[in-house]
Amino acid sequence: IVGIYGNENAAKLASVALFAMQHRGHEATGISSGYNNKLYTIKDRGYVKDVFNEKSFEVLKGDMAIGHNRYSTAGSDSILDAQPIHARYKLGEISIVHNGNLVNKYEVRNRLIEEGAIFQTGMDTENIIHLIARSTQNKLQDRIVEALEHAVGAYNFIIQSRSKLFVIRDKHGIRPLSLGKLKSGGWIVASETCAFDIVDAEFVRDVRPGEMLVFRKNAEPESIQLYNAEFRPCAFEYIYFARPDSDIDGKNVYSIRQNMGRALAKFDMQKGIKADMVIPVPDSGVPAALGYAKESGIPFEYGIIRNHYVGRTFIEPTQEMRELKVKMKLSPMPSLIKDKVIIVIDDSIVRGTTSKKIVRMLKNAGAKEVHFRSASPMIKYPCFYGIDTPTKEELINAQMSKEEVKDFIEADSLDYLTLEDLFDSIGRDRNYSVPSFTGEYFIQ
Repeated sequence: IVGIYGNENAAKLASVALFAMQHRGHEATGISSGYNNKLYTIKDRGYVKDVFNEKSFEVLKGDMAIGHNRYSTAGSDSILDAQPIHARYKLGEISIVHNGNLVNKYEVRNRLIEEGAIFQTGMDTENIIHLIARSTQNKLQDRIVEALEHAVGAYNFIIQSRSKLFVIRDKHGIRPLSLGKLKSGGWIVASETCAFDIVDAEFVRDVRPGEMLVFRKNAEPESIQLYNAEFRPCAFEYIYFARPDSDIDGKNVYSIRQNMGRALAKFDMQKGIKADMVIPVPDSGVPAALGYAKESGIPFEYGIIRNHYVGRTFIEPTQEMRELKVKMKLSPMPSLIKDKVIIVIDDSIVRGTTSKKIVRMLKNAGAKEVHFRSASPMIKYPCFYGIDTPTKEELINAQMSKEEVKDFIEADSLDYLTLEDLFDSIGRDRNYSVPSFTGEYFIQ
């Protein structure tokens, strides 16, 4: 998500920021802007570059805008489930974007339906719209605060009225959110700091867990601490989700991924593993593979070439699409890997099908041995805090032992980063959210 306030090119800057964060979701994208006391919204399925053009910005005028890239963790792939969600209510108009998942979605939704509410989407985000609209408070800010009392889970919200922006991060700070100052004037809030670089913004700070920021005309952002923080940022941001050039809650993703690779190498060196080369599964496996190579002294090589015009497989909504995209996306280099013993580093193993295709691809290209390493602990449990692993049946590590997974993906050996090494790699100064690895659902 992104919010821009106080810049005459707000919607254009929002689209550029969304482009920088395209890796976080590419099913749909949308922007709302405020102009002449009205809100305007354009959203559609597809990539940012395909949805927005110069004609879009003739509609999306004004000095404030909010935007969203969709990666479905709730709802369907209907265009109705694209964001921002726009609504008219007693006090005027609002648009809202949301990153995360509300775990009490159905409980709240069913109660609202019993009270007469009519829902247009399958998204948990729409709950907040209804709660705001049905509040009897006289000010939007008070309505938002009242609505948030019924929001349980992981969330970052940006809510736009005709003159203000309200930014809220949940009390656990599970999903990342940062505040920056635009050198051309105004403010930006975005899920990742990589969006700041592309719009020429200076990082100010991370939005605090449990904090609301209020942006209004001719004023500095107002900070209101709504909830006492119990900071539990998501470890998976560092493993997979975030772009490597982002700093998430003050920590550089690239450096942490290298640390994960170094930890894998130390473990292998203790076992006496020998190989001709270390190759990453591009692109998210590259930093960890570099760390592995530096620690082990085994040469780093690009043995797999990625077609960058294909999106990320893990965030595709269906298994059929994921499998097709693996074939379109990755190609081995037979001249480099023929008759070689290879260490392959990937960011994680979720469903196992991609890993199996990679191992088979490398062996078909002539690799003598393929030793597969995951720069993530074993993902055994679904996550309900904004990552699309909805059932245990989809997670190979929940269904098989490590040895069985090794045989399934047809690797000569298989190892994972340990949970302890993950914490050492990120830093032990925080209590990270790791339900995918432990099954600890600390939000109920």
